[in-house]
Amino acid sequence: MNLSIEQLSIRSGSNTIVDQVSISVHQGEWVALVGQSGSGKTMLSQAVGRLLPSNIQVEGKILFDEEDILSMSKKQIRAVRGQRLSYIFQDYQGSFTPFRTVGQHFDEYQKAHRVAGSNTRKYNAVRALHSVGLEESLYHRYPFQLSGGQLQRVSIALALLLTPNLVVADEITTALDSVSGHKILELLAERQRETGCSILFITHDWRHVKRYASRIAVMKEGKIVESGGKHRILDHPQHEYTKQLIQAAPTLGHSLPSG
Repeated sequence: MNLSIEQLSIRSGSNTIVDQVSISVHQGEWVALVGQSGSGKTMLSQAVGRLLPSNIQVEGKILFDEEDILSMSKKQIRAVRGQRLSYIFQDYQGSFTPFRTVGQHFDEYQKAHRVAGSNTRKYNAVRALHSVGLEESLYHRYPFQLSGGQLQRVSIALALLLTPNLVVADEITTALDSVSGHKILELLAERQRETGCSILFITHDWRHVKRYASRIAVMKEGKIVESGGKHRILDHPQHEYTKQLIQAAPTLGHSLPSG
């Protein structure tokens, strides 16, 4: 077991955002967390790495490689993030400081995780850029000099730089056109095969779910209403909400039996 979320609730004051959710991600799996905007998917994913604001209350257990994330000190969780657990965000542009080069981002990221030697850090960075199909010349460029697809590739290279066990990918194709989005997910799938990492994939796009996921969890109003293997969910959805989501997906709805 790589990640096990048990009876997790997330509250803001008297408002319950996530309500006693349990979900697991096994080593090497690609688990899709699907639901409409506002269902609590992103809040749940951010709780995994303790990224939520301090005024948000979190109850339950988040076991990562059998360690409870919620009981870790700030120092411990900082060591986990990046090395064993990493994120790829929808707002990939917001992940970069505009006046620092791509190379400086890689260098600082590695320094934060105590990778010694400037030559070693540059070698790792260039190798990471190559791994996502980018040329070494991008190392010296600034984020605004890259296209959206290139910048998202850099964010994947950064996320996978230290070979984490788990990658949380939150709506990572939303800001890209369909061709670029497809290329990004193909790249992520290829890197997963190479490294054996697990992926928690937050999305509302069923085309991507059908192509890449091994298991699916469907979230509605802060609760998991249905979960299971991809083919079982897609071919034989049980919950009415799951059926509605699949029917609304342009490339999938026709395959569902009517009634």
